[in-house]
Amino acid sequence: MLKKLIFATYFFAMIAVVAFGQQREESFFSQGPDPNKAVQIYPNPAVDFVSIKFDAPQAKKLKYSVHNLLGNSLDLESEIVDDFEIRIRVKDLAAGYYFISLRDERSNQRGTYKFLKR
Repeated sequence: MLKKLIFATYFFAMIAVVAFGQQREESFFSQGPDPNKAVQIYPNPAVDFVSIKFDAPQAKKLKYSVHNLLGNSLDLESEIVDDFEIRIRVKDLAAGYYFISLRDERSNQRGTYKFLKR
């Protein structure tokens, strides 16, 4: 009974987070020519690092956060490679799906992108 309850809680939390991520992903960089190509998350699946690449020089202007499937925010080491790319160290994370939330507070644009940690 307890296993079923834990599974059901996990399942519904995962659905809520995925639905939240898909809803937000569409609004980020919506003013650009192609919002789906404005942000690239690679490699996906990731092993040591995941990179966020932008089609415009915005890396220093944006804030990001990484969340697990339950919605908990994770504090991870990162570096700004240049104006077009941020690299986040995910080596110490457990295998599974994670979400990167990006936000530009000046234009109030937001987006959520998912990646798999192998």
